[in-house]
Amino acid sequence: MRTTLTLDPDNAARLERMRKDRDASLKEVVNDAIRRGLDALDAPAKARNRTLPEPIDLGPFLYPSVKEALAALDEEDDRRKLGLP
Repeated sequence: MRTTLTLDPDNAARLERMRKDRDASLKEVVNDAIRRGLDALDAPAKARNRTLPEPIDLGPFLYPSVKEALAALDEEDDRRKLGLP
């Protein structure tokens, strides 16, 4: 298929560098870039090389229950709103 494509200057410069590095035609480089981009977009979310942070142990929970922890947070928020230490 033949078409006219207007490239942003930064993309045109990158493609030109790749063309020279690979000693290939602009058509080959553009088609390769489009193909790789489309493959990445079609890949399932899991396969997109996402790395998850390693879990870390934060130690024991300092409150006997979640209810008490939430109450402490509410109290701290109230103090902050009132300008108290």
